Amino acid sequence: MAKKPKKASAEEGEAGTAAAPKGKKKLIIMVAVALLVVGGGAGAYMMMGRGGGNGEGKEAAEGGHGGGHGAAPDGKKQVVFLDVRELLLNLSPDMPQDKTKYAKVRLSLELKDAKVEEEVKPLMPRVEDALQVYMRELRASDLTGSVGLFRLREELLRRVNIALYPAKVEAVLFKDVIVQ
Repeated sequence: MAKKPKKASAEEGEAGTAAAPKGKKKLIIMVAVALLVVGGGAGAYMMMGRGGGNGEGKEAAEGGHGGGHGAAPDGKKQVVFLDVRELLLNLSPDMPQDKTKYAKVRLSLELKDAKVEEEVKPLMPRVEDALQVYMRELRASDLTGSVGLFRLREELLRRVNIALYPAKVEAVLFKDVIVQ
């Protein structure tokens, strides 16, 4: 009586080893199907993101408009750069007896995509006004060093985003800053 359960368990062990290859085949098939689904989804995403409905072909057909497009060929986020008209400013003197100094600044706005560019272009006079009003209060010492430019960039970004609300600018980039 006691030997029969051992045989039964030995038979189950043989059946278990025979069932193990079937389980591995199922597992391999399931992993292969999962990889195909994930790979197909990634391929579809890449195809839709690069040539699909984000207006990339339309932008290329329009040609240059003063701003550059930061299209990334490897599927990264596509950004658009919009140039701001060159600003020539009288800076406030550091001391009342100091000579008047001038600054020539060229900026570019980094936008999320071409859709935001279409929202921002009609509002550029508002942006230039906000920049002119703020920058006329600057002193030459405000523009010295990288810390000064970093602070100025952050303040300009804040003011530009207020002027363009609800559209949003990602960054304000300096192209030229000349203080004379």
